[in-house]
Formats: sequence, structure tokens, C-alpha cells
Amino acid sequence: MTWHEVHVRYLLFDIDSTLIDTQRSGMLAMLDAGRELYGEGFTTDGVEYAGRLDPLIVNDLLSAAGVGASPFSIADFRAVYFAKLRLRLEVPGTAQMLPGVGGLLARLTDEPGVRLGLLTGNYEESGVMKLRACGIDPALFEVRVWGDESPLWPPCRDHLPPVGIRRFAERAGRSVDPATVTIIGDTPHDVRCGLSNGCHVLAVATGRYSAEALRDAGAELVMDDLSNTERVAEFLLRRGTLR
Repeated sequence: MTWHEVHVRYLLFDIDSTLIDTQRSGMLAMLDAGRELYGEGFTTDGVEYAGRLDPLIVNDLLSAAGVGASPFSIADFRAVYFAKLRLRLEVPGTAQMLPGVGGLLARLTDEPGVRLGLLTGNYEESGVMKLRACGIDPALFEVRVWGDESPLWPPCRDHLPPVGIRRFAERAGRSVDPATVTIIGDTPHDVRCGLSNGCHVLAVATGRYSAEALRDAGAELVMDDLSNTERVAEFLLRRGTLR
């Protein structure tokens, strides 16, 4: 069966608090990195993390520390951050899949005409590290869009769905209608990036935002978690224009 013989659905999953929980390891590892590089006065206070892109977060942290976000300071910070994150993820019990994720991914992988992808604010190095720590093979997702792949500065999550759509299209050898794409995430940033690009959105209240806040942001379906495999799969498989 080829891609042309089925009604294809393209799915782009967020990582943190959508697929996995690492007990804030990313934020804590950034704090560890900043204190190693710049002293104990380095702080993450006042910097928003949920749903934002790593390049913006790092820029904000370095600016708040009075360092300045130059290519050199960013490269130094990233290197130490990845080392600190690896140490945190090695602690038993720190990283785990969220409820229903394993079953849902297995269900979707077996479904003809479904193409899985990632769309995340993580750098590639940190995203891959987190997924593997939770027992998810990043290779399961044939398209992967990372937080530093916006074509514009300042980067915005809204810039990322077109990157994913283009990569799906390149693999398919034909155009991909945004109406056949669904964004799955846990923040209003995820909701907005999907809707602003003509995609569908499934939001899951497994992060810091309530189901009500995600509905208010415009998500078409909001679930408490992904444990209701058939309900989630039904939504994901019926969304979009049949081609």
C-alpha cells in the first residue's frame, strides 16, 4: 500500500508534558548549567518555559544574567546544559511516558496512512535524550521539528508547523494540505501554532494548563490524558480533508 492509496493523516506531537514527564529536568538542568558557568546567583526565576522554544528560553536566561546571548555564550550554555540534563535523566524514576502514550503510539504506528512526527521546543539533543530516557525511540517519528528550526528571529512556535508540513511533503513526493495535519500538545502555544497554520489541534491537560484553558485557546478536542486510546485515535484519524 502506498501513500497515494490511503487517506493520509499527519500527526505532530509535542514532547514535554504531552508524551513524557521528566519532572522538570530540562528547566533544572538549565539552572545547573547557568550556575556552573556563571555562579550561584544565576536564576531561572521569571522565565517562562511551558510551550516555549529553547532558543528563546536560553536567550532570556543569558540576558537576565547579564551575559548577553552571543553565538559563543549560547554554544557554551548548550554544551553544559546537555551534560547536566543527561545526569538528571540518569536518576532512576525521573523520566517516564505519560498515561496512554505507549498504547497510542502502538495503535497509530499500526494504522495505514498515519505519518508520525514531532514538533517541539526542545533542541534536538535534549529532545532525543528525553525521549530515550522514557523508552521512546525518536526514529518512530519520521519527521522531527526542533525548537531551533524556526527560519526567523525571534523564533516562534507558529513558524514550526510549515517546517513539518514541508518535510512530510518531501517524503510523500506531493503537497500536504494543512487540514490533514493535527498538532498534539499541552499548552496554548501548541494550540495557537496549529490553528494559525490551518491545522487541527488535540490538546492534553497533562501539563501546567487546565482543560478549560486549552479549550479557551481553541483546541478542538481536549483530553485529561492520552489513556483513552480509541477516542484519541478516532479524533486523529477522522480529522482533515480526505484526499
